[in-house]
Amino acid sequence: MGLPRIFVLALMLACFDALAAGGAAQPRPGDVPPADLGRTLDGTPVNLADRRGKVVVLTFWASWCGPCRKELPVLGRLQQAVGREHLEVIAVNVKEPRRDLTAVLRANRDLDLTWVHDARGDVSGRYGVEALPNMFVMDRDGTVAYVHRGYSEAMIKSFIDEIIGLLPEEVLESPAPAAATR
Repeated sequence: MGLPRIFVLALMLACFDALAAGGAAQPRPGDVPPADLGRTLDGTPVNLADRRGKVVVLTFWASWCGPCRKELPVLGRLQQAVGREHLEVIAVNVKEPRRDLTAVLRANRDLDLTWVHDARGDVSGRYGVEALPNMFVMDRDGTVAYVHRGYSEAMIKSFIDEIIGLLPEEVLESPAPAAATR
């Protein structure tokens, strides 16, 4: 006995809607996300598999996004406090001309993040990003631990608690990197 036609039609319509919206569902906690994130501004490939063993914060942002512009310095301070050996923040600029990205970088020279330019939206499409900022936190095994959409100052404490919970104990007991104490 086959499926009712209305059910088949609804299923086909849902699949068409997913394809029209970019087709990719957002990775969820427990998922292994797409590894290829493109290239840094100097052309170095960025692959999540190469970052296993450290916590990775992957944020999708744009220069016109006010909450994104507030989030980036917070992530920069976190990166500086923990150090790149145990935490890496990758900031993917979505669907903007390179000059807009460059202007933000000039205004934020002190942010030591891994910058990726996703001019065509290929990476953000694979991650199902539809709103900005959109952040994925990966544990040391490379699986998604947390997903955050949007930004507010009220979420900072819980976000930092999430990161602390993912870091190895020895990192929490060691002194902050020299750059963080300046």
